[in-house]
Amino acid sequence: MLQGFSLLTDHDIYLFRQGRHVRLYEKLGSHLLTVKGTPPGVQFAVWAPNAHKVSVIGDFNDWRPDTHLLRKREDDSGIWEGFIPGVTAGNHYKYHITSHHNNYRVEKSDPFAMRSEAPPRTASIVWGLDFDWDDSQWMEKRTESNALNSPMSIYEVHLGSWRCVPEDNNRSLSYRELAGQLADYVSDMDFTHVEIMPVTEHPFYGSWGYQTTGYFTPTARYGTPQDFMHLVDRLHQNDVGVILDWVPSHFPTDEHGLVYFDGTYLFEHADPKLGYHPEWNSSIFNYGRHEVRSILISSALFWLDKYHADGLRVDAVASILYLDYARQAGEWIPNEYGGRENIQAVQFLRDLNEAVYRDHPSAQTVAEESTAWPMVSRPTYLGGLGFGLKWNMGWMHDTLKYFSLDTIYRKYHHDQLTFSIWYAFHENFILPFSHDEVVHGKGSLLGKMPGDDWQKFANLRLLFGYQYSHPGKKLLFMGGEFGQWREWNHDRSLDWHLLGNAPHQGIQRWLQDLNHFYRREPALYARDFENNGFEWVDLHDWEHSIISFFRKGEKPEDLVLVVCNFTPVPRTDYRVGVPHGGFWREVLNSDAVIYGGSGQGNVGGIEAAPIPAHGRYYSLSLTLPPLGALYFKAPGAPPVHE
Repeated sequence: MLQGFSLLTDHDIYLFRQGRHVRLYEKLGSHLLTVKGTPPGVQFAVWAPNAHKVSVIGDFNDWRPDTHLLRKREDDSGIWEGFIPGVTAGNHYKYHITSHHNNYRVEKSDPFAMRSEAPPRTASIVWGLDFDWDDSQWMEKRTESNALNSPMSIYEVHLGSWRCVPEDNNRSLSYRELAGQLADYVSDMDFTHVEIMPVTEHPFYGSWGYQTTGYFTPTARYGTPQDFMHLVDRLHQNDVGVILDWVPSHFPTDEHGLVYFDGTYLFEHADPKLGYHPEWNSSIFNYGRHEVRSILISSALFWLDKYHADGLRVDAVASILYLDYARQAGEWIPNEYGGRENIQAVQFLRDLNEAVYRDHPSAQTVAEESTAWPMVSRPTYLGGLGFGLKWNMGWMHDTLKYFSLDTIYRKYHHDQLTFSIWYAFHENFILPFSHDEVVHGKGSLLGKMPGDDWQKFANLRLLFGYQYSHPGKKLLFMGGEFGQWREWNHDRSLDWHLLGNAPHQGIQRWLQDLNHFYRREPALYARDFENNGFEWVDLHDWEHSIISFFRKGEKPEDLVLVVCNFTPVPRTDYRVGVPHGGFWREVLNSDAVIYGGSGQGNVGGIEAAPIPAHGRYYSLSLTLPPLGALYFKAPGAPPVHE
């Protein structure tokens, strides 16, 4: 061991202890170095303030705990460090920690490891992150691609079950195999982004990555860190952005992980009323501890710095914000003012978003926040949490509840469709149909739809047509785009064989065409978060379960009329008011034969007549197909590009 050398400066320690160090991954963990006068080796550093002794054990010392002891810094930072010559990339290691408390001894994975063994093995691996990126074109234009006034249609993916290899024991694809297949597929479907469910290392595959142990390493299940970089790089080369799920809300209690790290509750609270999550049987981070905030924010920036991620979707934000989340009376401790808000967590989220947008202004952070907490996606200087976007869980629940109804009863629940516009512009919303809606007995999206098989497919096409026309960015979990029948199962591939059947081909073609039109039509995205980007034509026709509205862009010609019929009854001579005369082109019809529909519609468009309706001087006499969504482009607009 080489004593006295350190990567950490006094300034690093100051920032760490203030909760303001946002790149601790450059200082803590294991780093390949050449120190003058010694052979090349590795500098190790770990935070364990309550340890009595810390050593590095690994395949380079036969895992003996008394061979390579680390020294504790004398600045009360609680960091142990040391340089070990001869250790190289690929060496496996852990920290052996003996605590001051009850002589507790434990072997821990490195919280800052950049590579780990494939589960169920738990050692960390010395590794570097060199990679020749080839995504400069994407990175240069990312500001535009990620802007709030740009199109954003997100394909949510669980890497392990998107597609498997049946001839090889049904194994999951590797990162490099996914790079070619997933990038080409998402690009062909014309999605703008993928959202990847957590790739951070996790011991239990069935947690889908939401029980994280390695906050700085992509799971080894599918390959090396460079393999994952290759996947991101390939997606960027295909003009597809990458959003990563990130989980700072809780962590599992596996012994090799963060729990009871140095013989004390270091990362979590000691009191289970604060530190134990009853819903997920996991530990909750202590956001009031400055060092913990530094580590978590460093993790967030790490994926943006080193893996070129374009955004972070922050999981379970409501569980972070509320002290009584998933708890009964008497099972939680109020804050200093007697309330249920976690004041330290609020500050953490604000610090997180300020750091991300300061250092990566072209990236986005997305909150999965399921309550009415105000100003989630508003700047911190206005009192908001500072996220760029928020999932619209209310819209999702109301919409799926409405669509699950037998169509004969929908007229009695018409407000479940129209209510969302009352709050649609309070936040920067994403409209999510995520993995959570197709598991645990909830059924697939197609399975939720009522009626016979024809009506189920028509309803699903209508659901997507309604989603893409409603204000807000779009998100769809894999399998929904071709109408998977069964629930998602993380142990099985998607049912790609269904695409041998015409109805499933029709759903897929409809999604592809929706994406194509959406990406090229500013009326559908440019003013998503402005109330003057939306205008009702008629929201009151509950008797027929029909709604009609305009989406508007910045230019007068950026005007799209949307009419949705939520019953299986076709309507002829259905009059809809429009602002001016001319020929209104029918640019999308979910009932077209190519999508599996009955082919009813308006033969490419219709001339507006000078007959007043809905407070407008002109109107259209439309044929509304059964369970159909129609999009019309205003006269004078340029043709839709094929």
